[in-house]
Amino acid sequence: MVLTNWLNQRFTDGEPEIEVSAGTVRQLIAELDGRFPGIGAELEGGMAVAIDGEIFPDPFLEPIRADSEVFFLPPLEGG
Repeated sequence: MVLTNWLNQRFTDGEPEIEVSAGTVRQLIAELDGRFPGIGAELEGGMAVAIDGEIFPDPFLEPIRADSEVFFLPPLEGG
C-alpha cells in the first residue's frame, strides 16, 4: 500500500509504503487506522483508490489480493 507524501508525513513518520493484510479497501482502511489513528478519516474523505493500476472512485468493497498494490489518490482540484 502506498500513501501520498502528505499522508505519510502526517501519519506514518514518512514511511511511504506499508504492508497490510486486508481483503477489501474498507478492511485496509480499518487496519491502517488501528496502526495510525486518524488516518482512516482522511482516507475515507473523498480519496480515490488505485488497485493494481485500476482507479476506483468508490472503492470500499473492492477486493484486494495479497499481492495487490494499492494507492490512495487525493481528489484533484480545478482552478
